[in-house]
Amino acid sequence: MNKTRIHIFFLSLFVILAQAKTEKPNFLVILVDDMGYSDIGCYGGEIDTPNLDGLAENGLRFSQFYNTGRCWPTRASILTGYYAQQVRRDILPGIKGGGGRSVRPAWAPLVTEYLNQDGYKNYHSGKWHIDGKVLSNGFHQSWRVNNQGDFFSAKGNQLNDTPFNPEQAPENYYSTTATANHAIECLANHQKDHAGKPFFHYLAFIAPHFPLHAPQNVIQKYKERYLRGWDKIREQRFARQKKIGLINTTLSKLEPKVGPPYAFPDAIKKLGPGEIDRPIPWDQLSGKQKEFQATKMAIHAAMIDIVDQEIGRVIKQLKKMKAFENTLILFASDNGASAEIMIRSGGHDPQAPLGSSKSYLCLGPGFSSAGNTPFRLHKPGCMKAESALP
Repeated sequence: MNKTRIHIFFLSLFVILAQAKTEKPNFLVILVDDMGYSDIGCYGGEIDTPNLDGLAENGLRFSQFYNTGRCWPTRASILTGYYAQQVRRDILPGIKGGGGRSVRPAWAPLVTEYLNQDGYKNYHSGKWHIDGKVLSNGFHQSWRVNNQGDFFSAKGNQLNDTPFNPEQAPENYYSTTATANHAIECLANHQKDHAGKPFFHYLAFIAPHFPLHAPQNVIQKYKERYLRGWDKIREQRFARQKKIGLINTTLSKLEPKVGPPYAFPDAIKKLGPGEIDRPIPWDQLSGKQKEFQATKMAIHAAMIDIVDQEIGRVIKQLKKMKAFENTLILFASDNGASAEIMIRSGGHDPQAPLGSSKSYLCLGPGFSSAGNTPFRLHKPGCMKAESALP
């Protein structure tokens, strides 16, 4: 198997920065889950993301880079430097093994193993989705969010590879905030116990992956914003992308066949008459469908809004410990917005407030298509090589 490495951006800059100054750079790699290409403000979105927009204004925005288009392959590539198929973390036709449950070969350690050799302290906060335990892969501290079915519960999560007692979680527990809290705690302790040593922090939020869960007060902020529909949102986002010079292409036609890749007729039925599994023109929807779909998008937006707020708190901590100017921050989504519709975990209570822990909603193909503006096809599925994907 060819072991040619992917040129990971932050590793390339490590060499440049190390030559430019004697102080070793810190790395903060922030990954979100199932966020659309155009969701945040600096990529054309209308969601309030001032902290990410500020980073973009004073940094670089990528519009062309290698995309694995799915959850676990992305994480494998970022943390090993290899193509996911090389390290058995994705399926390759004709080769046995591979996929989300496969184990990496011994010759493919995580980047943290190399950074350890250069005196780095390595921290993990959030989603894992890599084979093996966290602390056995070069990290020194970890908050592992295994509970991806309820943003309001810490049940099943792990602290330093040890089961976390959910009764110790605060009453107002919310996964995104808890993940940022752990990151801030790690950074503060690093300053106290390892001042002068460089750090690598892998901060992997599970938001805005389904189920769509967010505090009601943040959902209300966006409640009316998406009643204009996905067609109009897509047009407006594309216009902003053109205006800021992010793209120089035409807006692709809405793909009418984009939809859930798996058959879940029972889920569609349980979710009620407001749910639809294809991105039909907005003006063809009933009033009930428009309200339901706009509410789902409002929850999705609220989840991203909160991610941005928490990133702002992490940045504040970096500045407080005077590490901000020497920290390379890389922000990305593991793939674009998802058209999936399903019900997992504890199920969905149609009578519960939408966005609460007893509801189980997915963004679906209409607003995921708007989220991935200007693209046509998106996760999941296979596309022709060298295709442009969100």
